[in-house]
Amino acid sequence: MSAIPFLRLIRVPNLIMIILTQVLVKYFLFEPFQIDTTLGVWDFTLLVISMVALAAAGNIINDLNDVKADSINKPHKLVIGSHLSEKTAYNWFIGLNIVGVGIGFYLSNLIGKPAFSALFIIPSAFLYFYATQIKGTVLVGNLVVSVMVAMIIVMVGIFDLVPAITPKNLPTQKVIFLILVDYAIFAFLLNFLREMVKDQEDIKGDYNAGYRTLPVILGRKRTNSVIFLVTLLPVAGILYYIYEYLYENQYAVLFILLFVFGPLLYFLVKITAAESKKQYHHLSLILKIILAAGLLSVGMYRYILL
Repeated sequence: MSAIPFLRLIRVPNLIMIILTQVLVKYFLFEPFQIDTTLGVWDFTLLVISMVALAAAGNIINDLNDVKADSINKPHKLVIGSHLSEKTAYNWFIGLNIVGVGIGFYLSNLIGKPAFSALFIIPSAFLYFYATQIKGTVLVGNLVVSVMVAMIIVMVGIFDLVPAITPKNLPTQKVIFLILVDYAIFAFLLNFLREMVKDQEDIKGDYNAGYRTLPVILGRKRTNSVIFLVTLLPVAGILYYIYEYLYENQYAVLFILLFVFGPLLYFLVKITAAESKKQYHHLSLILKIILAAGLLSVGMYRYILL
């Protein structure tokens, strides 16, 4: 088996983004503010490995159950069946899940919260359930994937920040955790939008595979309207954040306007007239860049709040 098709299968760029996001939260948000934390370097590394393993497993099971649709939507990108057998892909899915859940069980016991292991078991089960049962169900699959993306951010707070909370440090810990929640909401909304745009892009294959996605049911034009309305939520949220927290820091405002708010307005204009696969692919890429820029801005808080 060639390494390159396998790396495509597990979506390496997305996995790198997970690593960067969690490292930024730990070392550019928690440490500069001297936040009390629980995990050392090694244990934090294990948390990141666990999240990467579960995400990679999710990508594999997604492709395993998308062979029919992908053979129409993107035949040139097919890995399973052309470079990798279904049995081998499924074995990788099982193995990566064992790694992810196993590490999660260890970390949950390490911080004295064994019940937290459910936060690894449930996503693992949901990813399988999503890919095999609800992927083609209207919006449900989109919501499940978007919640998983949001959890990538929150998990650092749950395992590194929450166990270190004391009555004395509660106010500070709460402020930082709420920042993580805000970023998680942003990630949820952007990924939810991107999932709907990808459904627009893949409408032909999804229809032939029997998936009941929003574009299959409503058509592309009405779905564009739904996407437009949902996009207004992050637009409003970003405006609120600039007005409430960032307006005194011109560099932060400039970064958000150039790399998050501006591209989001561009997306808002373009989605109303989009109708071809190429246009939707372009808009999906725009949303991916906006999401990456938004998450990378975690590293700016040391310059905003200190």
